[in-house]
Amino acid sequence: MKKRTKMKTTKLYRYGTLDIMFASPDKPMDPEKRRHQLTRMWNGLASMEQAETPTTDDWRVCSDAVNLMETMVSMGIVEDSSGLLQDAVKALADAGRRYKEGKKLRLDATGMQSVRAVLEDYASMIEELPARTMMTVHRDTERRIHEILTGKKKPHDVEMMDV
Repeated sequence: MKKRTKMKTTKLYRYGTLDIMFASPDKPMDPEKRRHQLTRMWNGLASMEQAETPTTDDWRVCSDAVNLMETMVSMGIVEDSSGLLQDAVKALADAGRRYKEGKKLRLDATGMQSVRAVLEDYASMIEELPARTMMTVHRDTERRIHEILTGKKKPHDVEMMDV
């Protein structure tokens, strides 16, 4: 009998290498792309704050924006001198944990403030940073998430939740 071989999983990325190469090194992303990202992000936060039953997609878009800011900090593009980024990460992780326990997918008051502040910072960054930089940030964030999902965790990583 033949030994089974592991099937290689394909990692999907929002932006490919060619997208990054051809992106503008000095102009921000197209207004439509920025508006789309920011609209989804703000709608997700509003839903987690006020909707009757926020969805996991609402949590995911907020979490994605926070993860992107975390990548920008690790790349040295921005600084988190106030520590709000870690507060937002913790708040989203706590919300995911509560959801796993059967409760609603909500942020507490301090979590709302920290996530809102990080999303405001992200909104200002996406308006200012060049498209190439933002695409690289997206790609690096996706790569890091793939690494965590395959078990390559770092000491500061928060546990991954599949909500």
